Amino acid sequence: MSEQTIRLTQYSHGAGCGCKISPKVLETILHSEQAKFVDPNLLVGNETRDDAAVYDLGNGTSIISTTDFFMPIVDNPFDFGRIAATNAISDIFAMGGKPIMAIAILGWPVNTIPPEIARDVIEGGRFACQQAGIALAGGHSIDAPEPIFGLAVTGVVPTDRVKRNSTAQPGCKLFLTKPLGIGVLTTAEKKSLLKPEHVGLATEVMCQMNLAGAAFANIDGVKAMTDVTGFGLLGHLSEVCQGAGVQAQVWYQDIPKLPGVEAYIAQGAVPGGTQRNFASYGHLMGDMPAEWRDLLCDPQTSGGLLLAVTPESEAEVKATAAEYGITLTAIGELVTARGGRPMIEIR
Repeated sequence: MSEQTIRLTQYSHGAGCGCKISPKVLETILHSEQAKFVDPNLLVGNETRDDAAVYDLGNGTSIISTTDFFMPIVDNPFDFGRIAATNAISDIFAMGGKPIMAIAILGWPVNTIPPEIARDVIEGGRFACQQAGIALAGGHSIDAPEPIFGLAVTGVVPTDRVKRNSTAQPGCKLFLTKPLGIGVLTTAEKKSLLKPEHVGLATEVMCQMNLAGAAFANIDGVKAMTDVTGFGLLGHLSEVCQGAGVQAQVWYQDIPKLPGVEAYIAQGAVPGGTQRNFASYGHLMGDMPAEWRDLLCDPQTSGGLLLAVTPESEAEVKATAAEYGITLTAIGELVTARGGRPMIEIR
């Protein structure tokens, strides 16, 4: 088989962040009866399901550590590597930090897919690292039944500028930096439903680096920040609400969407991860049409940043986004939690 005829997505049972274990199952896996080791310098662990771990060095600077990897979401090996690396690095930006180094994680079916393809994947990852201003400093590889690629990334952040997913406040407006629908469009492509004018759109969005996260960290009014990935918008928003004890109102019509996404949903281009997501946190949501659910629970790979911003800081956040060429969209607001109401209402 020549390199030109290899379709990486045919060698994996999942794709991108849609490979993630569902929140419900993950909760069972992570549950432990053992007493947790308490380190007062560990500012952020896995208690709030945040994007990365943060460790206070005691000198005004904290280290951010994260890892992310998945199976191919596109067939082009260079693009696969670039997307996987961009997605992993995003966790550093989502915490308000700056990446300083990455190491690669590679699983490869060496007897099935030529090593030259793996080389191209690594090259894509290296390209993304260069965009982020860091070196791909090493890594680890194994012979695996399916292709897997990702990074472990280290970053730094001023300790008083760490952005968490659990510190939002009532009255904050919710902003999103990328359109939704990545899972839908990539599924439509697999089903040969994708229109020619939409080819490459999802890849373009997935390759956009969330560089602005480090700049948003300097704005006091950004009360919480996370990135939207495999659990979909509503999954990651539910983590924000649970962590802060607030409720959210989401304005569906204002949510940025990739072109054609609603038509593809109507044609059945819905990834399997969507239903797994809804099964995990749907009980926290208000009623909504099925087609809304299929977009709001759509697994995003290398998705955008979700910000909770005070009214006083909206202008500064918008100006910062403009400096980075980002289209920032208001998609809802946070309100004081009230009994008898769903955690997230969609209007």
